[in-house]
Amino acid sequence: MTDKRNRDVEKEYPKEEFIAKLRRLADAIENNERFEISIAGKRIYVPMRATFTVEHEKSAEEEEIEFQIKWKSIS
Repeated sequence: MTDKRNRDVEKEYPKEEFIAKLRRLADAIENNERFEISIAGKRIYVPMRATFTVEHEKSAEEEEIEFQIKWKSIS
């Protein structure tokens, strides 16, 4: 049986939309507010208790930087 709560989506955005999302995120973090974002048609609510990390990955073909936001789900 598939757990419908699991989701792994990667969505590419035009530069202008990405910049706007980053600005809204930075404002929410700075103001100790919950961050709301829609990703691939699903509304996500990031709580103030979230933690933030930056990850760098490198292979022979490409490099990647991920800005990660993590939190524990409250059931």
